[in-house]
Amino acid sequence: MRSLLGIFSDATPAADQLDQLTPPVAEAVAAGWGGIPAGSVLHVDTGPEIADTAVFTEHYGPELLDTSANCVVVAGKRGGDITLAACVVLSRARVDVNGVVRKHLGSRKASFAPMDVAVGETGMEYGGITPIGLPAAWPLLVDPAVVDEEWVLIGSGRRRGKLIVPGKALAALPGAVVLEGLGV
Repeated sequence: MRSLLGIFSDATPAADQLDQLTPPVAEAVAAGWGGIPAGSVLHVDTGPEIADTAVFTEHYGPELLDTSANCVVVAGKRGGDITLAACVVLSRARVDVNGVVRKHLGSRKASFAPMDVAVGETGMEYGGITPIGLPAAWPLLVDPAVVDEEWVLIGSGRRRGKLIVPGKALAALPGAVVLEGLGV
């Protein structure tokens, strides 16, 4: 955490910054989950123009790839049924959508959900989607490498701002499944 706090010296408890979060994220932060202390979720104000991982790490340093995680929305299809799920992997990895995700969802085909679906279903901004505050019915697939990190930098639901959370807190979120091989 010291390294993240050294980079983000303006980090404050997210519970004190609920107005900076989208409604579903603010509700989840305020309610808490899995016995994670409310003060363990921190918010840092960052500009929306640097929200994308490549630009963000160029701005703050490539070492953040080891402690940053991306959350992507996927759509698994089987017949006429579509299952939406979220996947969280470290920023230096990519999600194995057509292998691990497809098999876990029991889908014949899996792909990244269209932007309008991801934004509409989560209530979050594209480029800021976070695993905190996702629809309760969704599977949340988390790579073990994320859980193993003491602290992880993730989206805040908006392009402006990031959250710093204990890696194990993501495994305690509703619907979370730690899935080996998710990030490749």
